[in-house]
Amino acid sequence: MIKEGIDILIKTFKFRDLRNKIFFVLGILIVFRLLTNIPIPGVDVVALRSFFASSQLFGLMNLFMGGTLKHLSIAMLGLGPYITSTIILQLLTMIFPQLEKMYKEEGEAGKQKFNQISRALTIPLGIIQSFAMISLLQRQHLLLPLSPIEIISTIMTITAGTVFLMWLGELISEKGISNGVSLLIFAGIVAELPTSIQQSVFTWTASRIPSYALFFVLAILIIMAVVMVNEARRNIPVSYAKRVRGFKMFGGASTYLPININPAGVIPIIFALSILLLPNMMATLFVGAGGILTTIAETLNGLVSNLWIYGTTYFILVILFTYFYTAVTFDPKSISENLQKAGGFIPGIRPGRSTAEFLTRILNRILLIGSLFLGSIAIMPYIVRGITGIQTFEFLIGGTALLIVVSVVLELVRQIKAQLQMREYDNY
Repeated sequence: MIKEGIDILIKTFKFRDLRNKIFFVLGILIVFRLLTNIPIPGVDVVALRSFFASSQLFGLMNLFMGGTLKHLSIAMLGLGPYITSTIILQLLTMIFPQLEKMYKEEGEAGKQKFNQISRALTIPLGIIQSFAMISLLQRQHLLLPLSPIEIISTIMTITAGTVFLMWLGELISEKGISNGVSLLIFAGIVAELPTSIQQSVFTWTASRIPSYALFFVLAILIIMAVVMVNEARRNIPVSYAKRVRGFKMFGGASTYLPININPAGVIPIIFALSILLLPNMMATLFVGAGGILTTIAETLNGLVSNLWIYGTTYFILVILFTYFYTAVTFDPKSISENLQKAGGFIPGIRPGRSTAEFLTRILNRILLIGSLFLGSIAIMPYIVRGITGIQTFEFLIGGTALLIVVSVVLELVRQIKAQLQMREYDNY
């Protein structure tokens, strides 16, 4: 496998246009990292570091924003508003039939309109989130008092930073390799690796060698399992009937319909964490305010702080949201209708309603395995931390970060292989 990877790397730099694409992506990532280190005015750096070290909520938000929030940079929201707008629109397809028709039935033109709406929705979401973030940070005494004009200019700057990152992500998708948004989030996660190494070096003791050895063995096994499940698919055979038009015969081919073991990706973990971290956010917002809201927030936060309650609830929520999100994005009835219109059928299954029922039955079986695995990966960092006592390098042992890193790397390798095959065919 190492030899294959080296061969792919050599072939990649052999073709000039492919080499230029890689350098273009690297250039965009450098610009992204520069933006993450330009702070907004009035930041208390010492208080900021101690706050992020003690806040699980802001640590998670920093992860999804590509490491931009930790430095309170001009792009502190990262791609969060854009991702939020995309998720909101996908959920709204269940409510508004016209939006569902645009997304699923109008082809590439419909998806472009859908993406355009996502981009437009990103701006108001960025304004709202930046205002809420500034207010919250001022309550935590991480920002100096700002005048109304300074607040407005800061909100405009942060929103512009989000739009700029969105544009950089689309530039990568258009002129580079793989999905630009995923690569930017990936870069933000991996950028934390030097900090983790530094922390491990400073806290290193010889007595912890067995813990570190066990940790990295578990990390390798977990990464292998994530790769296997991420790549696993249930292939359903599909045949197309032969049709005669004039003097020509069409169809008669056989193919398959692939269904991923984990079709929902990392979205269920995001939804589950959003709900679990809500009490923490409420307690942060209503601290010192008094009244029934503070009492409710502190009570909920106390329950969630219990590791057993937190882990069990987290696991169950991930499973439920896996089924929910798959029901939103995967419609067996629509697939069966499209197969029937194209003259396709699953051998041994009648077209139409029987095909939809068969796909639903197969999907439920697959989702049981996928959701259980996804829930296990979500709580794995807490299990491994309890066994080894190591809190650095947690993105190697599960959770959202590991799924994002593995998915992005696998997709990048697939894209590079496809580009190489296309160029080899051209040369032939």
